Amino acid sequence: MDRRKFINLSGLGITSFSIPNFIQSTIPTSSIQPIVASTWDAGLRANVAAWDILKNGGKSLDAVEQGVMVTENELNCCVGLGANPDRDGIVTLDASIMDHEFNCGSVAFLERIKHPISVARKVMEKSPHVFLVGAGAQAFALANGFSLESADLSDQAKKNYEAWLKTSNYQPIINVEKHQSATYNDSAFDAPKKLTDGQWNHDTIGMIAMDQFGNLSGSCTTSGAGFKMRGRVGDSPIIGAGLYVDNEVGAVVATGQGEDVIRVAGASAVVEWMRQGKSPEAACKLVVEKINRIKKEKAKDIQVCFVAINKKGNVGAYALQKGFNFSVYNNEGNKLNDAAYLI
Repeated sequence: MDRRKFINLSGLGITSFSIPNFIQSTIPTSSIQPIVASTWDAGLRANVAAWDILKNGGKSLDAVEQGVMVTENELNCCVGLGANPDRDGIVTLDASIMDHEFNCGSVAFLERIKHPISVARKVMEKSPHVFLVGAGAQAFALANGFSLESADLSDQAKKNYEAWLKTSNYQPIINVEKHQSATYNDSAFDAPKKLTDGQWNHDTIGMIAMDQFGNLSGSCTTSGAGFKMRGRVGDSPIIGAGLYVDNEVGAVVATGQGEDVIRVAGASAVVEWMRQGKSPEAACKLVVEKINRIKKEKAKDIQVCFVAINKKGNVGAYALQKGFNFSVYNNEGNKLNDAAYLI
C-alpha cells in the first residue's frame, strides 16, 4: 500500500493494520478447516461436543468450553466432582481457558462447583482478573449463577480414599488417565460404565481447537493429583504452563506431572519452538527432552505430555514415556492417536 492510499484509509478511520485482523476474526476462510484435539481417550467423547460447535460455524472458545464440560459431567474418579479427593478427603478442582486474543481465566482450589471450566471463563469475561482461587473463586462462582453442590465423595472415590488411608502413600501412577478412561465404551460415546476399583491418582483433560475463522482457543480442567497435600495446585490452571494460546503461532495443552510442567513453563515453551518453525510434534519433543534432562534418573518415575496445534491446523504430540494418547476430530472423523515418546 502506497503512502497516498494509506492516508486516505486513515482519514476514514481505517488503518492497514486493522483490516487483516477484522477479516480474520469475522469472515470464514474456505481454506481453513476446523479441528479439535484433546488429551487421552476420554477426549474422544469430549471432542464430539466440541465438533458439534465447530462444524456449525461456531467459535473455538465455545467449543473448548463445551467439550471439556462433557468430562466434568462424567462421574468418574478423575476430572470433576466425582474425582479422588486430597489427603484430607476433600475434592478440589482447577481449570483454565484462553482465547485467540490473549484473554484468559483460571480457577484453582475450587470446591463444590460442578463446572470449573465455566467459572474460569466467567473470570476471563466478567472480572478484571485472570486467576481466582479457593473460597474467593467459589464466592465468585456463586455470585455468577453457579450452584453449590454436595461435598460428599462419589462412591468410587470414597472407596479409593478409604483404601489410600491404609498406607497414606503419595505415589502418582504413570498414565493413570489412560487406565481410568479405558473403562468407558469409547466407540459408542455413551454414558460411562461403572468403574472398577483402583487408586487412580490424577487426571486432566486439555483441549485445543481452531475454528473456521482460523482462531485458536484452549481449555484445561482437572481434579489434580489424587490424595495430594491440601492446597496443592498443578499446571492445569496456570496460563503458560498447562495451557497457552498465541493466535499467530499455535495452541498447546499439557498433562501429566504438573510440577514438572510448571518448572519449564511447558505450554508457552512449546509455542515458542513452533514460532521458530518447529512442527507441533517437534516442538513438544524439545520441551519433553528438557524435562528429561532436568529430572535425570527420576524421569522414569513421571509422565509429562504435550499436545499442540499450529496455525496451519497441524496437530502433534509428544510424551516423556510410552502410553500417552490424544484424540483429534476434523472433517475426516474422530480418531485416537498414540503419541511418540522419549523413554
